Amino acid sequence: MKGASRLAGVPLRDGRLSHDIDPSDRPPQDACGVFGVWVPADQAPRAEVSKLTYYGLYALQHRGQESAGIAVSDGSRIVVYKDMGLVAQVFDESVLNTLRGHIAVGHCRYSTTGSPTWENAQPTFRSTEAGGLALVHNGNLINTPDLAARLEPGVLTATTDTEVLTALLATREGGPLAAAREILPVTRGAYSLVFMDEGVLYAARDPEGIRPLVLGSLEDGGWVVASETAGLDIVGARFVREIEPGELIAIDGGGVRSERFAEQRPKGCLFEYVYLARPDTTIAGRSVQATRVEVGRRLAREHPVEADLVIPTPESGTPAAIGYAEASGIPYGQGLVKNSYVGRTFIQPSQTIRQLGIRLKLNPLREAIEGKRLVVVDDSIVRGNTQRAIVGMLRDAGAKEVHVRISSPPVSWPCFYGIDFATRAELIAGHLSVEEIRDSIGADSLGYISLDELISASRIPKDNLCRACFDGVYPIPVEDAARGKHLLEVTR
Repeated sequence: MKGASRLAGVPLRDGRLSHDIDPSDRPPQDACGVFGVWVPADQAPRAEVSKLTYYGLYALQHRGQESAGIAVSDGSRIVVYKDMGLVAQVFDESVLNTLRGHIAVGHCRYSTTGSPTWENAQPTFRSTEAGGLALVHNGNLINTPDLAARLEPGVLTATTDTEVLTALLATREGGPLAAAREILPVTRGAYSLVFMDEGVLYAARDPEGIRPLVLGSLEDGGWVVASETAGLDIVGARFVREIEPGELIAIDGGGVRSERFAEQRPKGCLFEYVYLARPDTTIAGRSVQATRVEVGRRLAREHPVEADLVIPTPESGTPAAIGYAEASGIPYGQGLVKNSYVGRTFIQPSQTIRQLGIRLKLNPLREAIEGKRLVVVDDSIVRGNTQRAIVGMLRDAGAKEVHVRISSPPVSWPCFYGIDFATRAELIAGHLSVEEIRDSIGADSLGYISLDELISASRIPKDNLCRACFDGVYPIPVEDAARGKHLLEVTR
């Protein structure tokens, strides 16, 4: 069966529509979701770690929708099951019932290095002298060629930076902990890792802490690691703390052991607050929902306009639209209806019926917007095709004026740390001014929140944030050789 990984000789078998109503407007693709759980061995039958991992990945599905996988250890061997598709498409009750053990790691992927193929799906697995190693990764390494050069030719079986890292950790002497102490200090880029051998669950976060990673506890003495606090909530885990930048932890029967492999240089991703994280997640003690609402308030003060109704582009624009309405005094309302059943597998229309495809995903409420001056709030503009389509639909439905407000600064630079943005040439803000973008999308006015106001709303010091997609200042310099998504494929 395609979903199965043959390990130890055993064969086993969010819907954010605001950016993709126009099939030609590829949104900023989320990073990945990682999840890990350890429970005492005597609790394994009751805890059902594979199902806990399934639910954890379900909560993190917004971070990656190309493939999903789970690895489980029963103390003597590791078994992996992975396949292409959403979490609920890859796993069912019968598959999860075969994945028995007391340790598990899971992953939902959007590819930022390597093609979206089964071979590149995670968890990755490697045999070791003592047994095996399974690893999941959220982020993007920027010195992958240098790391790959440390391996013997022909060792790699996939084309991802995760495969390189897994191979390095598995081929070093002394076990995963000793290997991590050697390899992580020379690994550069964004990485939130969860990995395991037959008896221990490990987690590590890059010294900049670009991608999030949190630790939680279960009532039965178990522990959970996840990309977001929403992944803890869904399995009933209590939030303990964030894994710190430059920290490596190991979890087993002795509890949680922590050590530092590098000094921390915090540069958390600001775009997590704008778009990536779920609104019910907390980052650095700050609710993402509360941050987005506050951004909307500040946006209203920076870019006021006389209007009759504030509407969001569902669903990503909703919190900021609420804040904009609160601060402006303009009523908040629903002007666009999203079809929740049109997802990734929807057959895209041809160019001749493109407008039909748009309306299948999003449709205006004519009675709510006809004759009204509208403020339309969204989180970001990538190429501009989506906003252009929305403005056109609203005008066709009788809107008198359409004023677009964006709850992030112009996205002018690509990300090399785990978000698959368009190239700079494809980013509309990379080559057009705000006024030129307004004209391109057909809005009566266009306003972006300033970078300073967005940072202030996050309550994180400016120097502790990665803002590269907005200001082009990359906290970890990226060499040209490391900038290609398919860099390992062209060298094979």
